[in-house]
Amino acid sequence: MDRELVDRRPTLLVQDFLDQAIRSGTYGPGSKLPTERALSERLRVPRSAVRDVLSVFEAQQKVVRIMGSGTYVAETLPASAAVGPALSDASPTEIMAARLIVEPRLAQLVAMNANAADFERMEECNRRAEAAEDFEGFEKWDAALHQAIAEATHNRLIIDIYATITAARDHAEWGDLKRMSITKERRDHYRQEHREIVAALRARDAKQAEAALTRHLNRVKANLLGE
Repeated sequence: MDRELVDRRPTLLVQDFLDQAIRSGTYGPGSKLPTERALSERLRVPRSAVRDVLSVFEAQQKVVRIMGSGTYVAETLPASAAVGPALSDASPTEIMAARLIVEPRLAQLVAMNANAADFERMEECNRRAEAAEDFEGFEKWDAALHQAIAEATHNRLIIDIYATITAARDHAEWGDLKRMSITKERRDHYRQEHREIVAALRARDAKQAEAALTRHLNRVKANLLGE
């Protein structure tokens, strides 16, 4: 069995458990989740796997982490929290078509509305992606960056729409296809393009940011779909 697949099993186990528990209402809106240690012991996975999944859920606005108190299910869940057949059946081709229509257009709203905390979140995602040594780590922070860009629009409808795209990436065969298509050289290209996107957004240059997003997504599409 592929070693990378074995290595990511704990993360997938935690993700599936929490997704199902939130969707079913076991942990409803506002509910406090078990501690990292309790989840780790219950699922028999490393605490790092629990921590990684909670970080992604926080970026997707599924949970809220309160220092000194704990982690809570968000009072108002994003569209991604209720994944239906349309999301789970979305093909990588459909996902890329949606991303190319939606994401470049976010640049203008980000340039107008983003604050310092938004830009710091983007930079943090880039730093984590730069430090990632495996596919799973890189893909997690790649998705978190694009979600952070959507959130920086401060438009609730846009945020929910993009959360649906993020959820589709989680539930389609996207991950398997991207894992097969990515190489170290391609990952380095993505990192460089991410830096260019964030730099343009931070400079509030909507035109340059839109062009950078379009170039990046077209490269991802070509690598993913073999075009």
